[in-house]
Amino acid sequence: MANSLANTGADLELRGIRKEFPGFTAIEELDLKVPAGQFFALLGPSGCGKTTTLRIVAGLEQPSSGSVFLGGKDITATKPHERAVNTVFQSYALFPHMTVLENVAFGLRQRKIDSPLEKAGEALKLVELQHLAERRPQQLSGGQQQRVALARALVNRPSLLLLDEPLGALDLKLRRQMQIELKAIQMEVGLTFLHVTHDQEEAMDMADVVAVMNKGRIEQMGAPEVLYDRPKTVFVSKFLGQSNLFIGDVVEENGNALSINVAGSKITVPKARAEKHSGKIAIGVRPEKADFHEDVAPNVGADTNLIGPGEIIDIRFTGVSNQYLIEIPNIGQVTVFAQNIGKSPETQLGAKVWVTWKVEHAFGLADLPAGSGE
Repeated sequence: MANSLANTGADLELRGIRKEFPGFTAIEELDLKVPAGQFFALLGPSGCGKTTTLRIVAGLEQPSSGSVFLGGKDITATKPHERAVNTVFQSYALFPHMTVLENVAFGLRQRKIDSPLEKAGEALKLVELQHLAERRPQQLSGGQQQRVALARALVNRPSLLLLDEPLGALDLKLRRQMQIELKAIQMEVGLTFLHVTHDQEEAMDMADVVAVMNKGRIEQMGAPEVLYDRPKTVFVSKFLGQSNLFIGDVVEENGNALSINVAGSKITVPKARAEKHSGKIAIGVRPEKADFHEDVAPNVGADTNLIGPGEIIDIRFTGVSNQYLIEIPNIGQVTVFAQNIGKSPETQLGAKVWVTWKVEHAFGLADLPAGSGE
């Protein structure tokens, strides 16, 4: 449906951004382009530089070097209030003495915009809170307060909306609901969203593109499903979900695949899914892509990797799946997720099993886990 708050958004570009604080560098070297109208997530652990990046875009921090462009215009030296940018924080910072409607209209009144209450009412309608317009913030739930904060940002019709861990204070069920609503609102108003979060599921659920940040640099950027299916570094493979990693020297190579030797077992990866094709490399597989077989080694073809036997040392029921931890001599611990579809394996702790997975599900990384040597 058409909405008067709809905006074309603007593309955001960071060129050569570096940010140094006394004693440490928060951002090493950052080049980033977010197309207009995109929902873009900057994902990483605490201290990786993602919030500093957001503050630089908002104008709350100045970069040590580099430039910020919004809609093709250099805004590096532009004051925060003069940028077509609004931020929604984890702490909603609503005025307790004002009604919900007055909170949303506050910025418009400050800037002497015509019909502030009418425009604030439209913004509340967008976040489906028009029926609570006359309430005070303390009479609202956390999720409702978050929506008021969102309406207050949207009513200013920014070209770019910055979201700084916006759902972090909400409980799990409400967070899931807000993720769906935020994405729907973004699609309706057409704004460019830059969402900073450490929550992998949140980034994967909502964003068109995710940039995984680590130690002041972007490790990998792409569509969520690509990052998950084809992580390129150890950090990305472990930060986005879980991975089983196997390290060995490349011992065999043909036109389409290459294999490493891990404690006498041959583990193969398609060349097209490997970042390195020679020397010592790490090959990984996601736990839900692996399977296990009891008692005897199954007959497998060239399209399947096989390791074992090993011993099941831990079983955890998580609702949607059972998680099995399997200790394989000379290789280490391997995790397998078996989906809970009514016929849960009867396997007990201590059972002897063999682990298999399709070669096409393996991925080869550009680096090695710490301590495994070059």
